[in-house]
Amino acid sequence: MAQARSAARLVAARRQENPWARLRWLIALTAAVIAYGVAGYMLLERWSFLDALYMTLITLTSVGFEEVRQLDSSGEVFTISLLLMGVSFVVVTLSLIAASVAEGALGERGRRRRMQRRLGAMRDHFIICAYGRVGRTVARELEAEGAAFVVIDILEDLEEQMIEDGVVYLIDDPTSEEVLKTAGVERARGLICAMDSDASNVFVALTARSLNPEIFIVGRSSEASAAERLYRAGADRVVSPYVTSGRHMALLSLRPRVVDYVEVTARDAPALRLEELQVEPDSELVGRTLAEVSGDSTPLAVCRRGGEIVSNPDRQLRLEPGDLLVLLGSSEALRPVEER
Repeated sequence: MAQARSAARLVAARRQENPWARLRWLIALTAAVIAYGVAGYMLLERWSFLDALYMTLITLTSVGFEEVRQLDSSGEVFTISLLLMGVSFVVVTLSLIAASVAEGALGERGRRRRMQRRLGAMRDHFIICAYGRVGRTVARELEAEGAAFVVIDILEDLEEQMIEDGVVYLIDDPTSEEVLKTAGVERARGLICAMDSDASNVFVALTARSLNPEIFIVGRSSEASAAERLYRAGADRVVSPYVTSGRHMALLSLRPRVVDYVEVTARDAPALRLEELQVEPDSELVGRTLAEVSGDSTPLAVCRRGGEIVSNPDRQLRLEPGDLLVLLGSSEALRPVEER
């Protein structure tokens, strides 16, 4: 954990660096050389400021124009010194500026400012901590559902991938309270802890829960023993990929058709989805029947506020405050339900 935070501080410091910082001393030195040239021509040749500036600039840039006026021997010696002192600095400065533009260093700052503006405008969004294989899968699913989300990952190597995928992201440490605040955890709808480290996931869940008591947290646990710690830290749901995948493979072997039905992803079958609908106390759904609410979708279960689960409910069952309705249907059949 300490190593991750130290790395995060280094990453943050590197990103906060102004891309012009390495050029400042060269620009300042070039300005000093220009001032030296202007002052020299004005003192030695008694030229006006404009003539002196013009002569200095054409000398430094080596454009090859003729002198403003005929130079005497002292003026020629001074011009030689100006060439020796100045041309190398100007050339180096221009080269570094061109390299910064070519490498995208200057555009990088603009992109990060735009990312900050997008983050500031986000409301009721999801936060994905880590953009590994699990995090990328989560991001694709949220994108398919049209849900807004932001990704936080400490690895700079993933930035190019995130830019290519068009996601809103932060290259920083997800375990940092300030980073979570920057990602909008206090106004977010949900948070997915998808990091490889169980300890990091527990810390993120604990921090996010303290910042936003209402946020829905899904945690990933590599070890079965870490699941309980995640729940104690404030996670609402915990997924163990290794346990889940093993159980899934066993069920596929034993009951393949049942699993296909539950997953509603059977090959060559119509696209079906499971959807849940929470009946709030002040909702217009209170007192209405399942037939009126579900429409063309199929109600699979109603979870009562007290914990009772009504499986395969009668379509004339009336909904009560606090009920959670689980429906199965196509995207078209579920769309009216989702809009309620």
